[in-house]
Amino acid sequence: MRKVIAVILFLLTSQAWLNCQTLGKDAFYKTVAQDGTGDYTTIQAAINDSKSFPYQRITIYIKNGNYHEKVKVHEWNNNISLIGESKENTIITFDDYFNKVNLGINSTFYTYTLLVEANDVLLKNLTIENSSGEVGQAVALSVFSDGVAVINCRILGNQDTLYASGKGKQYYKDCYIEGTTDYIFGSATAYFENCEIHSKKDSYVTAASTPQGTEFGYVFKNCNLTANDGTSQVYLGRPWRIYAKTVFIECKLGKHISPVGWHNWSKPDAEINAFYAEYNCSGEGFSPKARVSWSHQLSKAEAKKYTIKTILGEKFLKNIQEWNSDLK
Repeated sequence: MRKVIAVILFLLTSQAWLNCQTLGKDAFYKTVAQDGTGDYTTIQAAINDSKSFPYQRITIYIKNGNYHEKVKVHEWNNNISLIGESKENTIITFDDYFNKVNLGINSTFYTYTLLVEANDVLLKNLTIENSSGEVGQAVALSVFSDGVAVINCRILGNQDTLYASGKGKQYYKDCYIEGTTDYIFGSATAYFENCEIHSKKDSYVTAASTPQGTEFGYVFKNCNLTANDGTSQVYLGRPWRIYAKTVFIECKLGKHISPVGWHNWSKPDAEINAFYAEYNCSGEGFSPKARVSWSHQLSKAEAKKYTIKTILGEKFLKNIQEWNSDLK
């Protein structure tokens, strides 16, 4: 009899332990749905209700819907994933712009639709949009932190669409990024892979502000640069700060790219200190002989250091693989 009781107690205890384990795991997954079928109806509510500085990754699954909200991933919300049901139909949108927020000369930085201040964040299968239109500076996605991966997302806007900044490392893969002027700008070390970079009118694609002494700024690998019809004079980049670094490797450049390629933004010092380069690009917009004299065409040996492993580091790449393998 004692043995039977012992076995029953063991089974009950084991089941209780398994239930706790399951509950513990489920506690790190949240669902956002506008129709009330999830745990939350807004993305910000799900983020705000997440544990600060978690040891285990928190995944927030966002069902299809048009989420008109200004979203902030706080510094203490590290180790978090925002995963949409589909990039076409899971839309985060807001319409702030410089004159609307009206906070002085730095108003641009308050115009974001989605702001990421936390490290080790994954954004996947989302549309992130600033819907204000052509009204000046208006950021869609702002990333200040380190170890942020943005995969299979659409980032939509006009001027200043993507603020890829801070001193950390960022990874953009299989994304569609559009804009008008300086629509990828900031100080981060950022690697763009297999992305479509779409210019909506004649202007500038990038405006890097790479800090002095930083080895890599913006690196585009296997990206396709496209444009609206009638667009014919787009520069690959201009230096927001004079130590800007931007490199295009094996990218397809549409005919809208200006033959000279790069602009000094009326900063003669940038011609000495900035580093603008291309390697093995193609397309009607690839005109290496016509490029400004202070830009570079990399040799095969020089291009070898521009690997994703060298730029982002082994730890970050390993994290990205783990984050994706954990997704349901």
